[in-house]
Amino acid sequence: MAAMLEFRTQGYNPYAVKYSPYYDSRIAVATSANFGIVGNGRVFALGLTAQGVQVEKTFDTNDALYDLAWSEINENQLIVAGGDGSLKLFDLGVNEFPIMNFHEHKRETFSVCWNPVTKDTFISSSWDGTVKIWSPTRPHSLKTLPIGNCTYSTSFCPSNPALVSAVSSDSHLRVFDLRTPTSAKYHLVSTIPVHAAGSPPAEVLTHDWNKYNDTVVAAGGVDRIIRTFDIRNPAAGPLGLMLGHEYAIRRLAWSPHASDVLISGSYDMTVRLWNDGSAQPSGPLAGAKPGHQLGVMNRHTEFVTGVDWCLFGAGGWVASVGWDERVLLWDSNMLMGPGPR
Repeated sequence: MAAMLEFRTQGYNPYAVKYSPYYDSRIAVATSANFGIVGNGRVFALGLTAQGVQVEKTFDTNDALYDLAWSEINENQLIVAGGDGSLKLFDLGVNEFPIMNFHEHKRETFSVCWNPVTKDTFISSSWDGTVKIWSPTRPHSLKTLPIGNCTYSTSFCPSNPALVSAVSSDSHLRVFDLRTPTSAKYHLVSTIPVHAAGSPPAEVLTHDWNKYNDTVVAAGGVDRIIRTFDIRNPAAGPLGLMLGHEYAIRRLAWSPHASDVLISGSYDMTVRLWNDGSAQPSGPLAGAKPGHQLGVMNRHTEFVTGVDWCLFGAGGWVASVGWDERVLLWDSNMLMGPGPR
């Protein structure tokens, strides 16, 4: 196996990792003491150097941290999502204290995402059953979208700043279009059941938009299956299915370098690389195409909670984090066997 960089978040269990959108040599990790059950949180900004992984900055919070996002307008700022329902904006050039605090969620804030298109807003989701849209310059939210169920993950469409998505404990993927009138169901334009009719619903923990095809979303969760959907056709069921994880899928991310590749991290302690099957010719029978696993990385010794791709370079570097207090940085190409993909 190729070289793997490693960093230990001593005394803290990671929940999320994100590469900087500005530098291939900077990542941030959101962590919690005591597995996030009780105690404080710490965010690590890490630099990847010739001498290994170095701590550039840490910030401590009074409550567990579950997710983070780099600012898209300031290379030194990042936002973290906390167990007390707050979001805090930190600046690497400012010591200790957040430069902004946003606190409207009534329960744990579990997900945060910065708008990659207009770059002037970010979005959060909470166990309180809401998604909120914020400006980094205003303490109060710009808009609240009711989900009604514990909402584990929310995101902006990577090419359309008006489209917002969320997945939740009721096993649905919801898409909102902020251009529609609020009176029309709070901008809700699509509710896609992630599980087929007749099968028991299972909580959906993670989802991501395809970076090359902005109508395709992948979702995963407790039932261990990754499914892809076309948001233009909610009734059609999944486009593709990827099976292989043995426990719940905690985080997934589409590659920024290829339209049919994604990576996932699971409570089975593995990170898996997938081809979504979309390039296969359609058979005579309609239905979901089977994706296939390109490889497995099993160096973590606890739940894998975060995965992310580096945006730069030849296209294969990923970061993964787990409850084993480890941050691993590695080339996903090493999971792929010789020969064509």
